[in-house]
Amino acid sequence: MDEPSLHCPGGGQLGGMSLVNGAAPDFGALVISLDFELIWGVRDRLPPDGGWYRPNLTGARAAIARILDLFEEFGIAATWATVGCLFAHSRTELNQFRPATLPHYRDPRLLGYDDPVGDGEADDPLHYAPSLIETIRRRPRQEIGSHTFGHYYCLEPGHDRASFRADLASAVATAQRYGIHLQALVFPRNQFNPAYAQDIVDAGFRVCRINAAGWLYREGAGDRYFRPDVRAARLLDAYLGLAGSQVIAWDAIPFVNGLCCLPESRFLRPFAPRLRAIEPLRLERITGEIQKAARDRGVFHLWWHPHNFGRYTEENLALLRRILQAFQRCRETWGMRSLTMSDAAAVAASIQAGLQGGAARCA
Repeated sequence: MDEPSLHCPGGGQLGGMSLVNGAAPDFGALVISLDFELIWGVRDRLPPDGGWYRPNLTGARAAIARILDLFEEFGIAATWATVGCLFAHSRTELNQFRPATLPHYRDPRLLGYDDPVGDGEADDPLHYAPSLIETIRRRPRQEIGSHTFGHYYCLEPGHDRASFRADLASAVATAQRYGIHLQALVFPRNQFNPAYAQDIVDAGFRVCRINAAGWLYREGAGDRYFRPDVRAARLLDAYLGLAGSQVIAWDAIPFVNGLCCLPESRFLRPFAPRLRAIEPLRLERITGEIQKAARDRGVFHLWWHPHNFGRYTEENLALLRRILQAFQRCRETWGMRSLTMSDAAAVAASIQAGLQGGAARCA
């Protein structure tokens, strides 16, 4: 089920389908991105060993292999937005790539470089993951992207351009050391900051993920991200569709300073036993939008964290299988495609270039 990678010199093709500058493609797309962070994404809210959440973090390792198996079975492309610290093989290497300039967050808990860490992946599987990164990159159609180097917060008080640029430089350098060219960026805690678009482009990225439409998903600092009313509304939206359809039209994908800003559509919430009775509603919500994207030739962008599957792994994988089966039916019926973030950005760039009368730029 593998699909050929995208090429677009003056148009081009994706899996045998024509891609003409300025014209909307004749296919819909499922884009999947995963925020691969382990403890780096939750360390400010947990003790160094992960505390009550440790089973999720340790369970993510086995879950990743099984997610990859499902992706390969269904011919799924995905972008793994990886915290740069996870590339390190040792504490020495982690310190070697530490950014030259650090932010001065108002909340000092947000900066994790002085956290106690082990000597390497063998004794500290929460802070290091080079073997997992290598496993991911060896699988077909899996893209390694960036979740910044140190889980950088672009909207928290104390962020600044100099430290953000330094963080991206570290992320790029540590990936390049292992032969990985980063093109896709996901902002930690979805703190999209368009003021940094040029800095992101200058660092070599071509696409970032931005928030879904609607007040529920408006970006903000941690005080908004963790507000009980906002979290409750997002939970209801996953089952009842409060925010409406989040299928994205190809020609509605925005660009800022040449950076493709690809909106998310849906967070794949982890299985919760207390909500078991209404799980069919969540599945219907996701598969219905995938079908809409296929019929309307739009984009549905699904994302989650690997550690979301660390507990209740069987239930989470069963749901993912049903989602991918729904995608497979859409592929067979309407020619839907599975794309990485960078693939989708190339399609969107081709459309924009044609609308502007220019030529699409493809890496």
